[in-house]
Amino acid sequence: MARMCALTGKKVQYGHNVSHSKRATNRRFEPNIQKVRLQSEALGQRISLNIATRTLRTVQKKGGLDGFLLNTDDSKLQPGALRIKNKIRRKLSGR
Repeated sequence: MARMCALTGKKVQYGHNVSHSKRATNRRFEPNIQKVRLQSEALGQRISLNIATRTLRTVQKKGGLDGFLLNTDDSKLQPGALRIKNKIRRKLSGR
């Protein structure tokens, strides 16, 4: 499993630990990735995703998975999230 959010693409970042003597050593900043099952009202099913906890807060704020995907610009979403978004759009348009 890649340490990357399935919706937003947030991934590992690199930086330095800086000691009191200002010596810098390399470190990794890991995103808090959790496996969650989100309900899609439009599709009528639960979708299992590995997402960052920050993204989960945003999904809840936007009114669930459908609201988050439909209100987020395509350039900010990962390919898997775009596929789900297109399924939701097709379902809502009546096809």
